Amino acid sequence: MRVQIQRIDSSLPLPKYESKGAVGFDLVTRENTTIAPGAIGLVPGNVIVQVPVGYALMIVPRSSLPRKKGLICPHSFGVIDEDYHGEKDEIFVQVKNITDQPVTVERGERIAQGLFVKVEKAEWSEVDSHGAETRGGFGSTGTHT
Repeated sequence: MRVQIQRIDSSLPLPKYESKGAVGFDLVTRENTTIAPGAIGLVPGNVIVQVPVGYALMIVPRSSLPRKKGLICPHSFGVIDEDYHGEKDEIFVQVKNITDQPVTVERGERIAQGLFVKVEKAEWSEVDSHGAETRGGFGSTGTHT
């Protein structure tokens, strides 16, 4: 798949897949960003990506982010739509500092990765009932006898 990408700072490398079997490419942070204890911050990912039609770009934290930096992504993952690629549509990584000290993400660090996921849009077919037996509601799997 060929994807159009624009770097904000061309002195930083393009995102890349770090191993032959990697399914996600690592984003490189554009500038030093300090997040206060308990605060949520936005870390610039240095790229604008034109997501191909029929795909979404998922931005997910690297698994080492909480252990190495004390940061989590409070929304779990980000979704980049195919029409988010204007001149000011840089990809940002939203993080929350879960430590009691300020945390700085350094320019050039890899804290998140992107994955292209094929998607389809639903065409709704409204019904009055699904005719199925009720399972018991939210969180009910495995609670039936």
